[in-house]
Amino acid sequence: MADPKVLSEVDVDGVAAVKLNRPDVHNAMDDEVIDQLTDTLKGLARRKDVRIVTLTGEGESFSAGGDLAWMRRAADYTRERNLEDAIALGNMFKTLSEMPQPTIALVNGQAYAGGLGLISACDIAIGVRSAKFAVTEVRLGLIAGTISPHVVRAIGARNARRLFLTAERFDAEAAHRFGLLHEVVEDQAALEKARDRIIGWLRQGSPQAQHDSKRLIAYVTGREVNAELVLGTAQFIAESRASDDGKEGTTAFLQKRKAAWMPGV
Repeated sequence: MADPKVLSEVDVDGVAAVKLNRPDVHNAMDDEVIDQLTDTLKGLARRKDVRIVTLTGEGESFSAGGDLAWMRRAADYTRERNLEDAIALGNMFKTLSEMPQPTIALVNGQAYAGGLGLISACDIAIGVRSAKFAVTEVRLGLIAGTISPHVVRAIGARNARRLFLTAERFDAEAAHRFGLLHEVVEDQAALEKARDRIIGWLRQGSPQAQHDSKRLIAYVTGREVNAELVLGTAQFIAESRASDDGKEGTTAFLQKRKAAWMPGV
């Protein structure tokens, strides 16, 4: 049996390490990668023992975007077949974006095209200083269709106009300036240290509250602050206060003890 194109391992602390496993082609994505990554993420989303999900690439690259052999095949597809492929790709990014657990992109090297979609769909993104980035589609006569909702949300429409139109390469410092990366570190060792530090912070929080916080951010983004939004956000907090984690967290704080979900309890 061929090696899987996506690897996944869950440790004893509930941290799922997901890794694209095509180092020979810089972790480029094809239809098999899309299917395997989607299935992997959906499986992890259902697991109550999984607290956090990290995503990275095997070898020296994060992801070079679309696989050239797959793209050559797609050039001969009918419009209907291309639409099916594009919907599957879009659903992969959507699945990653809507994971109930916090997600961390560990950008260990170059990330182009769809690779930026993966980074943007994660909640937190850290990259090594040597990483390079580009939205390359226009140089192939294509557009960044399925990644666009996630990348534009991450970097803003103004930055997207420049990067989508020029297809220029930019470095990790620019990615940080644009908002694609939250943090830039020196090398792989520093990337792992930053991962562990952020995981430590995340493990202090309630899993349910983290999930609901992601839902809340999606709900309020781009909306006018009016009576409907005030009511909607009030319903969020009312439900949170009445939840098991809300009650446990408040009680633990008042009793000066760790909440049940915290490490060491």
